[in-house]
Amino acid sequence: MTVNGKIAVIGDKDSVLAFKAVGVEAFSASGMFEANDLLKKLKDDYAVIFITEDLAKQIGDTLEKIKSRAYPAVIPIPGTAGSNGFGMEGIRRDVEKAIGADILFGD
Repeated sequence: MTVNGKIAVIGDKDSVLAFKAVGVEAFSASGMFEANDLLKKLKDDYAVIFITEDLAKQIGDTLEKIKSRAYPAVIPIPGTAGSNGFGMEGIRRDVEKAIGADILFGD
């Protein structure tokens, strides 16, 4: 594995378009199978991979396997349709796991 600071984004065509404009390598995926294959292919070459929440939610098992590694950081982001809450829920779970309490939402 070579982590070289590269950043990628996976999402629907409209969501990744803006990332291309700022120099991020963008990969369009039309569904869960394509997103899953892309994530598996890219995981060894990128330090950070952003993925739209709708696709991330559909490939949760693959995300969990990758999260057990140091790299890449896979970060769900809202797509063009907006947020579905998947990214924030993941952050809440990770913080609660790390410190043993939900300090973000106080549940």
